[in-house]
Amino acid sequence: MTEMEFWTAGEIASRIRDGAVSSREVTARLLERIAADSTVNAVVETRAEFALEAAAAADEAVAAGREVGPLHGVPMTVKDSFNVTGLHTTWGNPAFAEYVADWDATVVERLAAAGAIIVGKSNVPRMLADFGQTSNEVYGRTNNPHDPSRTPGGSSGGGAAALAAGMTYLEYGSDLVGSIRLPASYCGVYGLRPTAGVAPMHGFQPPGPPAIPTEFPDLSSLGPLARTAADLRIALQVTGGPTVPYSPELPYSWKLLPPRHKVLADYRVGVVLDHEQAPVTSGVGAALSDAVDALSKNGVEIVEGWPTEVDPIGQAEALGFQLGLFFAVNGENPDFASLADVLEQEHQRIAARVAWQRYFADVDVFLCPTSFTTAFPHDERPFEERAIDGTPYDAQAFWISQASLTGLPALSMPVATSGLPVGVQVIGPWHGDDTVITFAELAADVIGPVAG
Repeated sequence: MTEMEFWTAGEIASRIRDGAVSSREVTARLLERIAADSTVNAVVETRAEFALEAAAAADEAVAAGREVGPLHGVPMTVKDSFNVTGLHTTWGNPAFAEYVADWDATVVERLAAAGAIIVGKSNVPRMLADFGQTSNEVYGRTNNPHDPSRTPGGSSGGGAAALAAGMTYLEYGSDLVGSIRLPASYCGVYGLRPTAGVAPMHGFQPPGPPAIPTEFPDLSSLGPLARTAADLRIALQVTGGPTVPYSPELPYSWKLLPPRHKVLADYRVGVVLDHEQAPVTSGVGAALSDAVDALSKNGVEIVEGWPTEVDPIGQAEALGFQLGLFFAVNGENPDFASLADVLEQEHQRIAARVAWQRYFADVDVFLCPTSFTTAFPHDERPFEERAIDGTPYDAQAFWISQASLTGLPALSMPVATSGLPVGVQVIGPWHGDDTVITFAELAADVIGPVAG
């Protein structure tokens, strides 16, 4: 790839504002790369004419000296499960193959308001129902750019693969059971699952009229994938906050809480790198161990072991119950559990969050594997028959379950490795999104792969 393909979203926006490059040039070249792709199959639909017109308008705004947003002129993609006017919303389901959205999801509206140009959609598994792979009957299978015989992960696999292959500069996805973090790890990019509820869910839905909002606990979280932690911050800042009526008299604003520290050596970091429930492979273990050693050598205080009040196996099992409840609420198996069971599980869920919050009173972030493995070969067998080198397929959910159950912010960042990408997961305190982003941004200088 040429130098331009390695630029970050923030760099592109800055160069467009400075007149060093035009949005139309960047967008046209991105569309060319997408059209030429015959291997990865990550971006499955584009709106080229719209994108080029929007890019030309972005360049005119710069030439006229008008005030522009932090993502001004940056071409990007979003997961197929978001409504985008003029594009199909299929969720990888043949039953929805002909549906074309005529309204935008709130996240899409906010990205556009920040100047981003949504050029197209990234691939997903059918109904987002696979956290390890991305394949469906509508658009086919997405491959990992590092090795096309392997998976990019799921369900935001298309977006992670597009970033790694130079076919987008920024992506917005969703994460229920690691669907942002696992693909980010397998493809060697950054992926953030924000604090639960930070990014509005409106317009993230299967085809149909706008869904009626619910206050029932929803463990799914919407968040960005990017090539750097800094881009995650930009994307979350412009999309986060509740959906509220806007009026010029009462303008709405929202901002991230500041990070706990801005110097790497000031961080106190909890670390667990292995567990019998999802034992890491030798390659993953070595890469993560080297990363922790590098952090320690650069002044980071390392605190080994699980939080005293946290039961990692119990919390992983509790997430399993919550997933069953999630599907029951959405129309599957309404007799899934009794009210008494639901209340008991809700108590456990909140108690788990409280336990982690107590831990984060003295520790700034917690590091653990994103997955026990690197990207593995495609596996088309039924879900229950799959395994990864003898480890159960659903063991991928163990490491990501702690943040998924509790709603805590967590991101996956790539660490230096000589083989396939390895991701380390950074979990932080409730609404400490910029703390995990800033830590990852600082840590990348000592544990991340060399850019480009």
